[in-house]
Amino acid sequence: MTGISADASGSTAPAAGTAMISRERSNAEPLGNAEAYRVAGIEQMLTPALAIFRDVVDANIAATIKNAGGAPSRLRPHIKTAKLLSVVRRFVESEIQQCKCATTLELAVACEAGMRDVLVAYPLVGANARRVQELSALYPDVAISALVDHPLQIQEWHRSIGMFIDVNPGMDRTGIGPEHASQVVELARAIADSGGPFRGLHYYDGHLGSLGYEERRSQALIGYDQLIRLTESVKDAGFEVGEVITSGSSVFHFASTYPPLLTGGFTLRVSPGAAIYGDLTVQLQLPHHGYRPAALVATRVVSHPRSNLVTCDAGVKAVAVFAGLPNCAVLGRPELVPQRMSEEHLTLQAPAGASLPQIGEILYLIPRHAGLTVNNFSEALVISSDGSVVLEPVSARGRESPTALGN
Repeated sequence: MTGISADASGSTAPAAGTAMISRERSNAEPLGNAEAYRVAGIEQMLTPALAIFRDVVDANIAATIKNAGGAPSRLRPHIKTAKLLSVVRRFVESEIQQCKCATTLELAVACEAGMRDVLVAYPLVGANARRVQELSALYPDVAISALVDHPLQIQEWHRSIGMFIDVNPGMDRTGIGPEHASQVVELARAIADSGGPFRGLHYYDGHLGSLGYEERRSQALIGYDQLIRLTESVKDAGFEVGEVITSGSSVFHFASTYPPLLTGGFTLRVSPGAAIYGDLTVQLQLPHHGYRPAALVATRVVSHPRSNLVTCDAGVKAVAVFAGLPNCAVLGRPELVPQRMSEEHLTLQAPAGASLPQIGEILYLIPRHAGLTVNNFSEALVISSDGSVVLEPVSARGRESPTALGN
């Protein structure tokens, strides 16, 4: 059985002399039967290859709805992980009509998939903002919004684009700190003066994912209390806060069950993204929440450089290392521990005396960070519950052409 372990602080960073991936997973659910993940005909295909299992995607969506309180309307998932048009459509078919994205390509895919309400959760300016306006004209029935945290950004948007004020929860990427209520109120006033719609507040506390479960919960609730006080300040200044958006995959279940957020006089929506593919990080952060791996990388064994080492053809150009090393686990082979990587090579270490997989054998890797791993592939093998396989483009991979504006 493949598993994840953490140090005493709850960090997902590998500890000295040991790997994050371990044989024991006392704090998480089993990853499932390896046989259920086999891809028919994979022996005749080039590797590394991305495999998306549609029935597991559907199960993960159902788990996300359940963990968000049972209401699809409470979810505004970020599609930066999903990326495939067909996967975004699975959200829509599950009655999740609103989402977040970060790029104009993701926005176009979300609109094409049938989303009715899309927030570009990024402070776009210049040509990028004008491209959003073009897409808004192409999809007039979709409510499109953007983030702002500075008066100059408001000038980018005309009245068809809604605006959410970005609140900085401590990530220090973008946004206004919740302690600066007067700045948020002034920005809401500037939005009103522009004639544009002020839709609410956006608060993404993804930095809490590195904490252990109880500390993560405690810090999340402290932040939500700050957010509620900020919301009250904005209301007291005479502005309606229609929607408050919080929480990526690591903490959305805390927000979804926190009474002050549910009774604050606004629509609460949470925005898990990684949960769709149930990667190793999700397994660690959300044990016993019903998630299974839905995106795997099929790789071939190409060498036995030593008696206890196996090399596969899936390096960092296939399996992302953004979340650190080891960046994956081998489905059904917990004794094979990922070691060093290069662009096209992944080395796995086996215990002394263990039987090594044969050269040419197919292994399946569970990525630690599914979003960036999916982004490494231009096409994916999508496997249905009956075992049939179709090839689909990774529609929201990368970005639009720099010359997309006006074309």
